Amino acid sequence: MSSPRQTGRLIAVVGPSGVGKDSVMDGLRAACQNLRIVRRTITREAGLGGEDYEAVSDADFTQMAQDNAFCVHWPAHGLHYGIPADVLTDTEKGISCIANFSRSALSEADQVFDDLVVLNLTADPETLAARLAGRGRESAEDIAKRLAQAGKPLPEGLNVVTIANDGALDKTIHRAIQALGLTAKVPSEA
Repeated sequence: MSSPRQTGRLIAVVGPSGVGKDSVMDGLRAACQNLRIVRRTITREAGLGGEDYEAVSDADFTQMAQDNAFCVHWPAHGLHYGIPADVLTDTEKGISCIANFSRSALSEADQVFDDLVVLNLTADPETLAARLAGRGRESAEDIAKRLAQAGKPLPEGLNVVTIANDGALDKTIHRAIQALGLTAKVPSEA
């Protein structure tokens, strides 16, 4: 008798700019070594800090999309973002992956992945504004636009876990591990 196929899941991390998606993802990866952090392809200049990403030109991104290099891709904030096609292959092999995502691409991801869970991170507006100003990538006008989008709703019908990230990062990570049912390599304290 053959055993049922183990399918990994995609954990799509969403939340407003400045909520700490990359920090939470890094913390989850450090605590759960069996979790793959997805390196997105972005039409952003290289070396701007934050996440580790593959920087490409608009023309290269368009060609990559036409060549099916992405399992999901979307435009946001004047840029284009792509999730590499091998992420779908990994989840089909039983590897769970975690990726920084856009709320606008969640419905498409739900159609592509057999097991999608959305980790929705939140924080109060003052925390978001301070974090955005501190990273120095956006103008005051850009920060105001991003804050205006902070309350944008998620598509309905998705498996969503919501965690507040206003306090200590280690506590946020502990709550996320518990809520997502992940196995940490060592017991974490909260």
